[in-house]
Amino acid sequence: MYAWIWRKLPFGTPGKLIGSALLAGLTVILLWYVVFPWAEPLLPFDDVQVTEDGGGTGTDPGDGGPADGGTDGDPDGGGADDYELPYDTETNNPVPDENGD
Repeated sequence: MYAWIWRKLPFGTPGKLIGSALLAGLTVILLWYVVFPWAEPLLPFDDVQVTEDGGGTGTDPGDGGPADGGTDGDPDGGGADDYELPYDTETNNPVPDENGD
C-alpha cells in the first residue's frame, strides 16, 4: 500500500517527500480532531473505580466509603492512617554490613 502511494505521488523525490509528510499530517489531524473525540465516550479511560475490601468507592455519598465518613475513621476522609501497608517501610534500604554488602 505504501509503495503504491509513493508511486502515485507526483513531482519526483522532493514532491514525494513533501506529499508523504502532508498525508501523514492530515492523517494525524483527522485522528486527533475526528476519530478520537468520537471514540472517547466508548473507551473506559474515565471509568476508574478504586475499592477496598468493603466495596465502597468513596465517591458516592452513602456507599460506606471515605466520602461520607465510611469506616476509615478519618474525619478528613483520607483514610491513609488506617490502611496497613503489606510491606515494611522501615527496612526497605537496610544498612550495609562491614563488608559493604
